[in-house]
Amino acid sequence: MYLREVHGLLSGAEVAATAEGIAACQLESGLILWSPGGHADPWNHVECAMALDVTGNRRAAERAYEFLAAAQRPDGAWHRYYTADGVEDPRLDANCTAYVAFGAWHHYLVTGDRGFLEAMWPVVEGAVRFALGLQQPGGEILWARHDDGTPWPFALLSSSASIHQSLRAATAIAAELGLECPAWERAADRLAAAIRNNPDAFAPKDRFAMDWYYPVLAGVLEGSEARRRLAGRWDDFVIDGWGVRCVADRDWVTPAETAECTMACLAAGLSDEAQRLFEWSQRQRDSDGAYWTGTVLPQQHRFPPGEKATYSAAAQLLAADALTATTPASHHLTRQAPALAPPTPIKRA
Repeated sequence: MYLREVHGLLSGAEVAATAEGIAACQLESGLILWSPGGHADPWNHVECAMALDVTGNRRAAERAYEFLAAAQRPDGAWHRYYTADGVEDPRLDANCTAYVAFGAWHHYLVTGDRGFLEAMWPVVEGAVRFALGLQQPGGEILWARHDDGTPWPFALLSSSASIHQSLRAATAIAAELGLECPAWERAADRLAAAIRNNPDAFAPKDRFAMDWYYPVLAGVLEGSEARRRLAGRWDDFVIDGWGVRCVADRDWVTPAETAECTMACLAAGLSDEAQRLFEWSQRQRDSDGAYWTGTVLPQQHRFPPGEKATYSAAAQLLAADALTATTPASHHLTRQAPALAPPTPIKRA
């Protein structure tokens, strides 16, 4: 079953329009750009592939993974940014690299295609090997390497939390294929311990919403601990009626962060909060089905001007799937995503 609608908020035609907007930014190579003529990064590329999968665009999703298989470096990594002409930013981001594991497992959950997992296993294995090559004695994982292999000097909390999520997916793939990867499990445990217990291991980025909710979204913090974290800075990041600020000190609300926080709320058992956030974020939906990258309040100016990023649309579709518990992968980003009562329609700005 594929995502067809969100009752009272998104019709089947509207869901399809959003997915079509993502697919329209896919190049012949399979690469999915942020916007026409723009660039792409591997993490958001995978997020877009997952959104295509949940809306039934399986072949487009598979082409996205085929691009990654073809573009992967011998060390298992991908570059930070690509364009239609090739590499734009040569840095090698550990989180962007590891996320292929999360996407590959998601594709399997949606399609049940074991052959896909088998074909992607060498890609996943190489990506995990690269990411774990940056893990430090304290468990945290450095953000990136320069193109010459020199490691970046710091770790990022949201990046490491996302890598934890990817490592859990990678071990699930291994188990499904009858393989054992105990070193990956130990690495994920060490990473989770660093995230929970050693905030000084990470560069200070606490003004960013992702550092606030990602340990919950990634499954490092669960239950009451997760709810306490979200409640602790809710007022710093959430603007009633609109959604989540990208950064606490700017009234710039983004549908991508709002969608991710929606899923974090679901993971923490905060279904009412999740539903409200998703409803509010529909104010940033344009008539063509795309979502504005962000809106500056109170002026309601779109920023960046004119930009409607594919990753914003993808995050919204994944949140919609999690809220409605539609596809077999709907729990993948939340671990607990019960279907909610039909929401009350809201007026879009």
